[in-house]
Amino acid sequence: MMWTLLIILGLVLLFFIAAAGTLFYVVKQQTVAIIERFGKYHTTASSGIHVKLPFGIDRIAARVQLRLIQSEMTVETKTRDNVFVQMNVATQYRVNEQNITDAYYKLMNPVEQIKSYIEDALRSSVPKLTLDELFEKKDEIALEVQHQVAEEMETYGYMIVKTLITKVDPDAEVKQSMNEINAAQRKREAAQELAKADKIKVVTAAEAEAEKDRLHGVGIAEQRKAIVDGLSASILEMKESGVHISEDEIMSILLTNQYLDTLNQFAEHGNSSIFLPASPEGADDIRTQILSALKATK
Repeated sequence: MMWTLLIILGLVLLFFIAAAGTLFYVVKQQTVAIIERFGKYHTTASSGIHVKLPFGIDRIAARVQLRLIQSEMTVETKTRDNVFVQMNVATQYRVNEQNITDAYYKLMNPVEQIKSYIEDALRSSVPKLTLDELFEKKDEIALEVQHQVAEEMETYGYMIVKTLITKVDPDAEVKQSMNEINAAQRKREAAQELAKADKIKVVTAAEAEAEKDRLHGVGIAEQRKAIVDGLSASILEMKESGVHISEDEIMSILLTNQYLDTLNQFAEHGNSSIFLPASPEGADDIRTQILSALKATK
């Protein structure tokens, strides 16, 4: 009788030990457990230690992550100007804590479902744009795709947090052509800038030369005016002192002075040659001819 009682107590103890192994379970932080009873959804357990019915009556059907998940994919599509591009897309999503059962029971493979929605959204948006517009508006396209996919995935208990187009990679030949076009454009702009610089140099040099000639002419005019003023003062002093001088004699003095200035200017340029009478008689003859010409024009 004693042995029978001990055997029964041992069996009961073994039963409780075996039950204890399936009675308690722990759920980690940022994770929930889907509990099913006889194959039917029973409850959702949050983080911590919990108790369930043993021997398979209650079982943990799945442990669902509540943390943010990032999925990366590559989508190939074509632009409006018939350029095929590979687009790298990164999507950040997580389970909606208010709709965990739908996230588990409605979707078998959420990553593939999200990828399908993104591919469909991109292949409906990108063909409307040229390659240049795609590079310029890729952030706008990513935001549009995010809104479309978020609306679809909301019914399955998933929240799309962010969608990024991280890379737009056209065909290698297209990239080479784009680089060549860009290089040619830069060379053309550089040539135009060089031409503008040369034009500025030429215009500046011409303006400087014109200013130089103007100042030279002003200098000569001032010089001649100073000579005439000096002669006028000398003649006035001569008249005040009682010496009378005629108009022809004044003109002769001026012409002689100009003649000597001209010889001096030619002497300053060693590579210039001019034939003029060097004797006083020759200079007097030139003076006489000029005075005759001036009188004839009156």
